[in-house]
Amino acid sequence: MEETDTTMVPQNTSGETSQNEAFIKVKGKSRKRRHAQDDNSKESRMETSETAVKRPHFAPISGEKLMGGRSELRKIPVPANRYTPLKENWLKIFTPIVENLNLQVRFNLKTRNVEIKTCKETSDIGALQKAADFVKAFTLGFEVEDALALVRLDDLYLESFQIQDVKPLKGDHLARAIGRIAGKNGKTKFTIENVTKSRIVLADSKIHILGSFQNIKVARTAICNLILGSPPSKVYGNMRAVAARSAERF
Repeated sequence: MEETDTTMVPQNTSGETSQNEAFIKVKGKSRKRRHAQDDNSKESRMETSETAVKRPHFAPISGEKLMGGRSELRKIPVPANRYTPLKENWLKIFTPIVENLNLQVRFNLKTRNVEIKTCKETSDIGALQKAADFVKAFTLGFEVEDALALVRLDDLYLESFQIQDVKPLKGDHLARAIGRIAGKNGKTKFTIENVTKSRIVLADSKIHILGSFQNIKVARTAICNLILGSPPSKVYGNMRAVAARSAERF
């Protein structure tokens, strides 16, 4: 059944209506047509939504093309006290960089730097940064096995700071702060490493921490409390509480 719409035309003052001034019937759209148009619009919306979900697929690009065909170079300076360890452990450092990361490495005797360079076989663009962090961690005093974790894992970081950054200490006060961090026969340092699952190197007044972001935060807080004068027993208690909370989360 069709709907009709009527419009009314005003009469003349004489009361008579002309042919043009009579009631005019206007045909409206049928309900069937409206429903059909609504269904078509819904189907078109569904089609557009389905096509929007599809994502383009791109083939993986090689590291050589990503770097534009240019080779990158990193230089890591080696301090004098690490020459002998570097010479003794050179094969352990050389092997993972060349075989696993597909990089070129050499030790420049003139500038006394470890130079790492990319080549055509380098497939990972982040390999150069991993190798540089690995060599830098070794030059700071970490063992090769501990520093090698930077190459194997992606969530490990290296952080360094000085005791003077926490509190300006000099003379005997600085020596006592270093003694509180190390503990008797290194007991305090080993305890912090075992609880926080990190590695710590004490090089005079500099402190280097290797580990994940959360573990570095806990170890740094414990070391700062020791520098500020907190007794080791209190620091142990705080670390155990933090370690227990983190274990419950995971």
